[in-house]
Amino acid sequence: MNALIPLPVIVPLLGAALCVIVAPWRWAQRIISLSALISNVVVAIILFVRVDDDGMRVTQGGGWAVPLGITLAVDRLSAVMLVVSSLMLLPVLVYAIGQKAEESRFAAFNPVYLVLAAGVSASFITGDLFNLFVAFEMMLVASYVLLTLGGRPGQVRAGMSYVVISLVASTFFVTALALIYAATGTVNMAQLSERMPELPLGVSTGFSLLLILVFGIKAGLFPLFFWLPDSYPTAPGAITAVFAGLLTKVGVYAIIRTQTLMFPPDARQGTFLLVLAGLTMVVGVLGALAQDDLRRMLSFHIVSHIGYMIFGLALFTLAGVAGAVFYVVHHIVVKTGLFLVAGLIERRAGSDRLSRVGGLVRSAPLIAVLFAIPALAIAGIPPFSGFVGKFALVTAGVESEDWWIVGVSLAVSLLTVYVMVRIWSNVFWGEPEDPAVAAFIESDQSRVPRLMTGAATAVVILIVGLMVFAGPLYNYAERTAADLLAPQQYIDTVLGGDGT
Repeated sequence: MNALIPLPVIVPLLGAALCVIVAPWRWAQRIISLSALISNVVVAIILFVRVDDDGMRVTQGGGWAVPLGITLAVDRLSAVMLVVSSLMLLPVLVYAIGQKAEESRFAAFNPVYLVLAAGVSASFITGDLFNLFVAFEMMLVASYVLLTLGGRPGQVRAGMSYVVISLVASTFFVTALALIYAATGTVNMAQLSERMPELPLGVSTGFSLLLILVFGIKAGLFPLFFWLPDSYPTAPGAITAVFAGLLTKVGVYAIIRTQTLMFPPDARQGTFLLVLAGLTMVVGVLGALAQDDLRRMLSFHIVSHIGYMIFGLALFTLAGVAGAVFYVVHHIVVKTGLFLVAGLIERRAGSDRLSRVGGLVRSAPLIAVLFAIPALAIAGIPPFSGFVGKFALVTAGVESEDWWIVGVSLAVSLLTVYVMVRIWSNVFWGEPEDPAVAAFIESDQSRVPRLMTGAATAVVILIVGLMVFAGPLYNYAERTAADLLAPQQYIDTVLGGDGT
């Protein structure tokens, strides 16, 4: 079983190499890419089931013991993140193939996309900070290429903003690695969990804040989110979907992992994270209210809902962390679905500006249904998964008596409902205000390829699945939270049970 652990990284990288070799034959690239991602889904599901039943799995690269070997570890948090990321990467690639845009025109698309998939998987299974840095750099290189494909106006400028801020985060990360290694003699997270309490409180607190800064940039936390709304809307539609669903959640995952595993309770930044969470929620939803462009509006909503995830973590209680884990899974699926449907709207109407589009509920009723389901879920309308996640977080906040953040989360949730209603009323009701949009909708150019619709439908079906299986998923999130808040099993398994 341990031999399966590195496969979510190795298989996409091998697939990327093969895609380079067969670059002249696009059909071959597609077969290789789809096969690699399907295998990742299968492996992730097997690991998910076995880890939940039998406990976490660990393998050491080359058989070298900690800290010389590369530690790859899959616990409940890693397993669920592998499953949900693999399930999103596959339909997004199908969507890109159906779009017949960047994927068809650029031979580099498929290999770079597989490198991105490998980087995402590596981030979730690595057991040391240095290889987490390597995984981040894999994602950075791949995401910059994908962001700038297509030659849209402003793409290179937006991509450069993303790269510059990511390089700043990488510089801070390398600095943090050097300082942590100098202070503790290791970058293995299981060993750090034992050695951090031995450091002076001020030193461990400083390391905690430095890592929050690094991963907060990746996650889009306030005030480090400014790159996100500028970068995502200019990217190709399929790429925006996978970025919106996955990349910021890798940063959230890293914050959850490091804060719960590496730092003792007195060095955790609960109050600081709670303030950041509240500000992130408010600024994100206010930014969405001010937009007229659909994809830019949804990009600001990413920022807003990152705040909910950090809100749950910052409580450092079983209910709070369970709510955060549940909300991360929910948001990855729902936000990916929203951006895929936004691409369908743009393809059908020739525009995604709210002030120009209208009447799609009559001309494209299927797209209207596909939008309504994730919109209701992200707004937190019962019985969708967004309601379960927000109810869990609010309940955790009430139990901790953090009344102000509960009030902020409820107010932001109401504003989210307003934003979704505004999108619906502008895009699907009424008539197009721009005659050119009305003419485009009636033309043959507005036909949406079946692969695009099918991929978006598959993700929406998964959103419905989250609603149906919200109870079992939340129970899994509670077991995950219990593991995170009592990480001794993780430490013993990685270090061989004797702490050596």
